[in-house]
Amino acid sequence: MPLEIVRNDITKMQVDAIVNAANTQLKMGGGVCGAIFQAAGREKLQKACDAIGHCPVGDAVITEGFKLPAKYIIHTSGPVWNGGTQHEADLLKASYINSLELAKKNECESVAFPLISTGIYGYPKEDALQIAVSTISQFLMSSDMKVYLVVFDKKSFGLSKQLFASINEYIDENYVEELEIHFHRLREEQIVFNEAPSESKYSLVDIMEDLEETFSQRLLRLIDEKNMTDVETYKRANIDRRLFSKIRSDDDYMPKKKTVIAFAIALELDVSETNDLLSTAGYTLSRSSKFDVIIEYFIKERSYNIHQINEALFSFDQPLLGA
Repeated sequence: MPLEIVRNDITKMQVDAIVNAANTQLKMGGGVCGAIFQAAGREKLQKACDAIGHCPVGDAVITEGFKLPAKYIIHTSGPVWNGGTQHEADLLKASYINSLELAKKNECESVAFPLISTGIYGYPKEDALQIAVSTISQFLMSSDMKVYLVVFDKKSFGLSKQLFASINEYIDENYVEELEIHFHRLREEQIVFNEAPSESKYSLVDIMEDLEETFSQRLLRLIDEKNMTDVETYKRANIDRRLFSKIRSDDDYMPKKKTVIAFAIALELDVSETNDLLSTAGYTLSRSSKFDVIIEYFIKERSYNIHQINEALFSFDQPLLGA
C-alpha cells in the first residue's frame, strides 16, 4: 500500500531513504536522531552533516545512508512546540513536504518517516499524526511512492482518545463470538425456510446477472457509476497502481478481503453495498471479526478517509487497508 503505518525500528527499514528528525545544526542528538547516527556510523554521518552545515526549521537535506539498509538519510528539522502560536503546524507540514520532494528528486521509490517533532520537541502526538497522514496522503495523490510512517511503540502513536473510545464502545456493543454468530445464523435460516416467499425488488434475471459478475467487473462498473477515474479510485483506496492494473486486466482476479474493503471505502459504499462487493470475491462482513466491526463503524459513520481508518485499525492491532 502507498502509505502504511508500521511498528518498527526505523534504522532497520529496508527502504530507499529514511527521515531523520534532526536539529537545525545537524548534530547528533537523542531519540530517533541519536539512534540513526549510531546505526549509520556516527563519525561518517556527522562529517557529512557538517559539510552541509545547517538545516532551517521545516527544510530538508540529504546524506548518504552509510551503514544503514537505506541508501539515503533525509534530515529535516521539525518545529519545537510552543503552544501552537508560532506557526508550528505550517512548519511541521513543510518538514514532510520538503522531505518527500527531496526523496522524489533523488528518485526514491520508498521512504520511512518517524513522527517528526513528537519527542523532546513536544509536539502533541494526535495533532502531529494528523498532519503527517494528511500531508503524506495529499502528496501521494500526485506521486507514486511507498511511504511508511514508523512508530516504535503504541505510546508514540497519536490516535484521538475520543475516537478510540467511540470505536471501542461500538466493538463492545456489536462484536459477537463465533459460536453465537453460528447459532443466530441457524435460527435465521430456519425462520427464512418456514416463511412464505416475499416480494423482491430484483428479478431472477437480475440475480443471475449479479452471480455472473466477477469482482473485477463489479468494481469497474461501480467506478463508472460513481463517475470516478481509475487513478482517483486506487489512490483513495491506498492501492498500488500495479495491483490495480492487474485487477483491471484480469476479470477473474481474486483479491484479499482487505483489498475489497479498501475499494468499498474509496467508493463510499454503504454496508449493504460493501457486502455486495465482498460477495463477488467470496467474503462478507462478520460480527465475529473485530476488523470487520471497525470497518462497519466507519461506514455507518460515513467516514471514508482510509488513512484515518488505518490509524484506528493500527491502534486495535488489526490489518491495514490497501495493498
